[in-house]
Amino acid sequence: MLLTIDIGNTNLTLGLYEGDQLGAHWRLATDNNRMPDEYGLQLLGLLQNAGKTLKEINGISLASVVPPLTGRVIQACREYLKQEPLVVDTGIKTGIKIRYEDPKAVGADRVCDAVAVMKLYGGPACVVDFGTATTFNAITKDGEYLGGAITAGINLAAEALYTRAAKLPRIDLQVPPSVIGRNTVHAMQSGLLFGYVSMVEGMVARFRSELGSDMKVVATGGLAEVVAKETKVIDIIAPWLTLDGLRLIWELNQQK
Repeated sequence: MLLTIDIGNTNLTLGLYEGDQLGAHWRLATDNNRMPDEYGLQLLGLLQNAGKTLKEINGISLASVVPPLTGRVIQACREYLKQEPLVVDTGIKTGIKIRYEDPKAVGADRVCDAVAVMKLYGGPACVVDFGTATTFNAITKDGEYLGGAITAGINLAAEALYTRAAKLPRIDLQVPPSVIGRNTVHAMQSGLLFGYVSMVEGMVARFRSELGSDMKVVATGGLAEVVAKETKVIDIIAPWLTLDGLRLIWELNQQK
């Protein structure tokens, strides 16, 4: 059984794979103050809750975009799970070519997403990842990661409105009754949700003009389903895409 761990700025996402099937999976809040022992105990608790034992874990695949936490989680894996994780970083096999000007600058999660899309759906594709940042990632039909676009995520934008505008409240991201909000909360929900939907539609059109009319659009991340319900441009919703990529990269690096 393989344990996959994706450390993001907002969420720490974990999943257990038996072969190519994702079993128990979790999305937790990222805590920059948590120590290795705390992460270790949490990992043990999650495995116990899933009815799994340490002996059943034969590998760990890890991606991180939070450098201060990477070493802590690795230490937790070593000391509590008795495993040395495979970390997605420069030098490991991914099966894709990265055409970014500086390949080392591409986030590990974006690499995992690209690997998963090429293996599971094929290219050309635009991967839209709704995380702390909303990223648009371009993959060619030949499996080349070209680059993409990065903007603030929806929740980040909502928090900025709350903290920087004195009279605007903190809100839950929900679909408002109509595009034209009749109160402040509905107006903010409309601007955030439908504004981002329109941005996604516009960016997808621009990516398609460069990648070709047969480009697939794959949405992932915690808010993928919320946004996808409001637009027709998203072809595939894959909330656990990064974990699938971690599994595929782990398998590739076990081959002799």
